[in-house]
Amino acid sequence: MNGGNLQEQLFAWFQWFHRHPEPSGAEHETTARIREILRGIGITVIDTPLQTGLVARVDGKSEGPVVALRCDIDALPIEEHSGLSYSSGNAGYMHACGHDFHLTAMLGAAALLDRRREALKGTVKLVFQSAEETGVGAKQVLETGVLDDVREIFGLHVDDSRAPGVFSVSAGPVSAAVGGFRAVIRGKGGHASVPHECIDPVSAAGQLIVAAQTIVSRSTDPFDKVVVSITHVQAGNTWNVIPQEALLEGTIRTLGTDQFKTVAERLGRICGGVDRISGAVTEYIWQCGAPSVDNDAALADFAAKTAESLGLTVMPAIPNMGGEDFALYQQRIPGVFFTVGVGSPQTTHHPGFRANPSPLGAAAGFLAELGIRSLERTA
Repeated sequence: MNGGNLQEQLFAWFQWFHRHPEPSGAEHETTARIREILRGIGITVIDTPLQTGLVARVDGKSEGPVVALRCDIDALPIEEHSGLSYSSGNAGYMHACGHDFHLTAMLGAAALLDRRREALKGTVKLVFQSAEETGVGAKQVLETGVLDDVREIFGLHVDDSRAPGVFSVSAGPVSAAVGGFRAVIRGKGGHASVPHECIDPVSAAGQLIVAAQTIVSRSTDPFDKVVVSITHVQAGNTWNVIPQEALLEGTIRTLGTDQFKTVAERLGRICGGVDRISGAVTEYIWQCGAPSVDNDAALADFAAKTAESLGLTVMPAIPNMGGEDFALYQQRIPGVFFTVGVGSPQTTHHPGFRANPSPLGAAAGFLAELGIRSLERTA
């Protein structure tokens, strides 16, 4: 395939994957299609215990180091209203986060790397990862040991806010450490006409909701990027009964992983303070899911210069408070996560999200070139 034919093939693949979205951990048809395409190109699929998703390899003509490229493949439980002619054919699911773009670009990179095996000074592993949206996919890949020999890793994501074909990369934190909390407030129920004989968990929950907002406004540096959002409140089931307990759930997000624990523990101390005031007893649990994506400075510079050498438009990344389990790879392997603009009229995770497919060829070429030059760096 020449450049024009490659773009046509990528668009055909992209349409197929967009029409066939599958949820996290259930990407069976997606995985089978990826495997079929890779085998058609002549790419070796590595035998792993992964139930969905896969890892492939492109070997050069001589032995050498191993580097990796990673994409994700799962969709979201969202009903699509994009108006695309190739909209989702699976009711209730759509590729609303661009993972169909990611995996298609990776397939293009595989085809380009296969053509240039003579230039490979080692091996490039291609990670088609499942279950990014639920935060467990990267962990599953790492547990197989298939990346234990990898020296550098690169991943991509679409950017709905930037024009098609604009690539963005920066050193340091570019996405948030993301986790959640759950607070079960247990009081003493009773008739609503005698609140003095009860311990009202609803009142305690209200105090906790208000006090939690002081974490960002009064307990963190104004220049820090911190989010504390209470998103689920539940208590009682009728109008004249003070319930036994109330439930609060929400998310904590910090740009940089170190702050996450500090913020979570501060919320726990607030729970304790509300308990002392109200007489309730709160069971508070928090957990950090994906840490912050934190790009290696030297590799970020390498990636930016590689993109510029290919004539691509390169800009600094825009840090965001979304989560991304690519960070788990970076805890073990030096790595860089970059974005490519797709100019969507709606943001990711919106029913009207539309990734412009025109940069697929450029993204595929950039991924392939990163693999080739990364091997040269580490040989």
